[in-house]
Amino acid sequence: MTATTTSRPTGHPGYSETLPREPESAAIARRLVRAACAAWGLETMADDGALVVSELVANAVQHARRESIRVVVERTAVRTVRVAVADFSRARPVAREVGEGDEGGRGLALVEALAVGWGADERQWGKVVWAVLEAGG
Repeated sequence: MTATTTSRPTGHPGYSETLPREPESAAIARRLVRAACAAWGLETMADDGALVVSELVANAVQHARRESIRVVVERTAVRTVRVAVADFSRARPVAREVGEGDEGGRGLALVEALAVGWGADERQWGKVVWAVLEAGG
């Protein structure tokens, strides 16, 4: 399936995209984050935001149900961006320490290192996993 990157405002201001629950969707999500950061003049956050959204999408692809996920990028303050991935699973993500057990879950340690905060909000239909990034001085 070939997806195209299109964005639309979802608030004041925000970008979102519904994507197939496939590993290739991480690249589209990264482009969405980079486009949003560029539009807001927050290019210095683009690389960290792209890494964070890649990990959140990878978790959703691996653990979610149904065929789609939703990526949302919001500017919550002048120098703050919230990246979120919604999916149809209520299973909460678990961060693992590097070197602990199997390969899974270590991406959330990366999210934890790059973000000023992250979490998961349960919804009736599933969950939203989010991370907040802040631009430096």
